[in-house]
Amino acid sequence: MTIKRRTFLAGTAGLIGASGLPAFGLRPALAAEPTYTPEAGASLRLLRWAPFVQGDEEAWLANTKKFTEATGVEVRVDKESWEDIRPKAAVAANVGSGPDLVMCWFDDAHQYPDKLVDLTELGTYLDGKYGGFYDGLKGYAMRDGKFIAMPLTAIGNAVVYRDSHMKAAGFSEFPKDTAGFLELCKAMKAKGTPAGFPHGKAVGDGNNYAHWLLWSHGAKMVDESGQVTINSPETLAALNYAKELYATFIPGTESWLDINNNRAFLAGQISLTANGVSVYYAAKKDPNLAAIMEDMRSTNFPVGPVGKSVELHQTSSLLVFNHTKYPEAAKAYVKFMMEADQMNAWIKGSSAYCCQPLKAFADNPVWTDNPIHAPYAKASETLRPNGYAGPLGYASAAVMADYVLVDMFASVVTGAATPEDAIAQAEKRANRYYRV
Repeated sequence: MTIKRRTFLAGTAGLIGASGLPAFGLRPALAAEPTYTPEAGASLRLLRWAPFVQGDEEAWLANTKKFTEATGVEVRVDKESWEDIRPKAAVAANVGSGPDLVMCWFDDAHQYPDKLVDLTELGTYLDGKYGGFYDGLKGYAMRDGKFIAMPLTAIGNAVVYRDSHMKAAGFSEFPKDTAGFLELCKAMKAKGTPAGFPHGKAVGDGNNYAHWLLWSHGAKMVDESGQVTINSPETLAALNYAKELYATFIPGTESWLDINNNRAFLAGQISLTANGVSVYYAAKKDPNLAAIMEDMRSTNFPVGPVGKSVELHQTSSLLVFNHTKYPEAAKAYVKFMMEADQMNAWIKGSSAYCCQPLKAFADNPVWTDNPIHAPYAKASETLRPNGYAGPLGYASAAVMADYVLVDMFASVVTGAATPEDAIAQAEKRANRYYRV
């Protein structure tokens, strides 16, 4: 159908609406507001990651329903496991068919930028209207000065632990540095309440943990020019530290995917891991887990020898494939979902699981209504891109997708390779993508 401009803008102007939430931090637009008229008979298909917090999906679907009611454009929302999003999106890009839109991970959009609809006009408008995108999120979605995708969210990652178990291990407060963290994990294992972090190919938790291990020791995959620098004394130190930590873990973490540490924590098998706020809400909704929920605390990762907090947070962008039959409808949908009414409702519904992409939404009340949310509140602001310190692009995306860093740590902690051999193998694999 053809939508009247007045009707559509009434649904996207960011005023107080059906969400019941105020339009936080709005400022005058610095770019002209684009208008997208959906094609006659348009319908869309979105591929998104499966939710770990039910309110995330419920709020997204409620916003999608509002879009359909405002435009007549039906949107089919399919969901896949976190690990399956990347390969399915890559297949759609390569064959030129499948979903119209995808919630992709990290810098995946950089693997097939020529297959994507240019969203620069819309991105520029949103950037000006809502205080600017956070740099980390924006970097994942931009290439050669153009928006190849729309920055959507950072899913905060923080250490979660059982407070009583930490105290029983002899610690009155959570250690702030990596040396103290190792001692805590040793003490907790001795008490029969061990830690556990994924060393498997977990697109979220596995990557988050591996990058923290590397960066906290001052190591990096590449330098500013894209030269592979993984073969360094700092990487060796990170690997040796990881091996000591692994010795305190529950057995089997080398095969864990994103769901496994959640399950182990909620089953009482481990008392310390890192996760999104989803693990807290999984405990909260189950009366049988009330004791775990009440004993749970969250904090940011400890600081390593590098001397500052450096963390990777799961990051998602919303991309539109150029094989879509309805590009105007797709851009109208992206615009609608990014405007204040819808974005604030989604952030609130996600219960601090999804962090805002635009600075104007940082004062959403969700960040202060529960102390457990605090470590997640600044994920978008503090995240370091996985391609650090080099430019994002095909190489950084491919190294991430190929789990080069995750595999390096897993091979060492399990004894499958010496640290030196693992570093050499990671360097060789990374150089294939960076074409050195």
